[in-house]
Amino acid sequence: MNKAFVKETDADDDEDDLAAPALPTGSKNYMTPAGYARLDAEFNELWKVERPKLVETIAWAASNGDRSENGDYLYGKKRLREVDRRIRFLSKRLEHAEVVDPATREATDQVFFGATVTVADADGSESTYAIVGIDEADAGRGRIAWISPMARALLKAREGDTVSVQTPDGKREVEIVEVRYQAIN
Repeated sequence: MNKAFVKETDADDDEDDLAAPALPTGSKNYMTPAGYARLDAEFNELWKVERPKLVETIAWAASNGDRSENGDYLYGKKRLREVDRRIRFLSKRLEHAEVVDPATREATDQVFFGATVTVADADGSESTYAIVGIDEADAGRGRIAWISPMARALLKAREGDTVSVQTPDGKREVEIVEVRYQAIN
């Protein structure tokens, strides 16, 4: 089918892998120092290393003449759009970042951003979660975004409190066993 009759563009295919959860309206983009450093390193790599190499390759490919069937040129332009889109995303996230270092927080038994919280289910099984920024979340490593349902349920609760969390499997009751503040890598 001719692209003139389809609403899709080549850029639409690239949007999915760059999508990230949106920040709640009016809230800050909280991050740990390690999370900020990772995003900043990615930004610098893209801006100072990958983008200049792509621009050089595209310029070389364009100088070869016919661009319609020039794979280096076509791929380079597509990759440059992806890199530029990621650079814009990262610069916005870094610009609005509010870095909070849990290691410097005063010891407390109350859960705030940056806390590492151990919870116990009704059956006694324990899980540990670090409450981090949305760009740092990795459930497989026990890092949950501060906007996630579990983190929202835990925030402002104290050791010994029982909180209720709505999960896809239904309501889940967990008891907060321990709250600690430490550097999160």
